[in-house]
Amino acid sequence: MDADSGDTRARLVAAAVDLFTRHSFAGTSLQMIADELGFTKAAIYYHFRTREQLLCAVLEPILEQLRDVIETAEELRSAAARAEHMVSGYAAVAAGNRALVSVLAGDPGVIEELRRRPDWAELIDRQMALLADAVPGPAGLVKAAVVFSGIAGAAAPTLGAMDVDALEHHLADAGRRTLGLRTPRAAATRSAPGRT
Repeated sequence: MDADSGDTRARLVAAAVDLFTRHSFAGTSLQMIADELGFTKAAIYYHFRTREQLLCAVLEPILEQLRDVIETAEELRSAAARAEHMVSGYAAVAAGNRALVSVLAGDPGVIEELRRRPDWAELIDRQMALLADAVPGPAGLVKAAVVFSGIAGAAAPTLGAMDVDALEHHLADAGRRTLGLRTPRAAATRSAPGRT
């Protein structure tokens, strides 16, 4: 792929994220994306034959980040350590990808597409299990769902501008509180008054 083709593909992905955020996945057509960029529909078809292919290109980078967080968490010894790593990792991914995380977690059409792909569905189940295991019984699943949807909702760009590090800290702190996890010593030291 040449540089111009890569740039066009990146512009298509960025426009798709913007339109998915404003109109939902189901409410965004390839024609809308073409119109947004001043392209013909044929130009989009050169890169993506369907909206679903475009969605895959949008989601793949963030799902790879989540996969890295999940795989590292799964190697930890205790349920609390695994849940802590998952909360802090998901908070970092959400803070660094605000618009995309809100689309990923809050759009029913995107969730349906995620569930249709077995590898993505398995990833979602693994991250839920990492948090749910921190709290015994059915309450664990409820709290895990609250953490994931809460972090995604609170990371949404519509809640205003906030420094990425501060947002990450607040998202992780809220997730820990929901699950009843202690703040790790390193995180507590970083957030102490007068510390950076």
